[in-house]
Amino acid sequence: MLQRIQTVFLLLVVVLMLLMLLFPLWTYQAEDGSVTYVLTSFYLDVQEGAGAEASKVYSPYVFVAVLAISAAIVGIIEITRFKNRLLQMKLGALNSLFMAGAMGLGLYLASNLMEEKQLQYGWSYGMAVFFPAAAMICNVIANRFIRKDERLVRSVDRIR
Repeated sequence: MLQRIQTVFLLLVVVLMLLMLLFPLWTYQAEDGSVTYVLTSFYLDVQEGAGAEASKVYSPYVFVAVLAISAAIVGIIEITRFKNRLLQMKLGALNSLFMAGAMGLGLYLASNLMEEKQLQYGWSYGMAVFFPAAAMICNVIANRFIRKDERLVRSVDRIR
């Protein structure tokens, strides 16, 4: 299992999706420092004023974390199903949907915040936005190696 190259790429998928949970997706800080917004996978952290207490809004933002955790879990399941390559390929396709959903929802929520608060300057995307894209690339490479193994096994079966 661990000696196969696709396992390394699937482990990278799991690690990248879990790292998405730790880093911010989007941040905004006003020029005067009066307002700060930090969007993470779990919540929106709003701090208005220099000494003000931060409030956290969980409502629609937690779905990004749910999709990221789902992608990590499917990646772990995909690693453990190394004997059933067809199931691995199907799980890889499902995992791509979860990763695309996490990235798309994160970008949608960030752009929705920019539009809602009418923010034009001072915002930036965090590293967590790019982790699902890197994870999708690793997932595609892993699926390519899984497909290559499946073709090899089928060709050996034909020879017998």
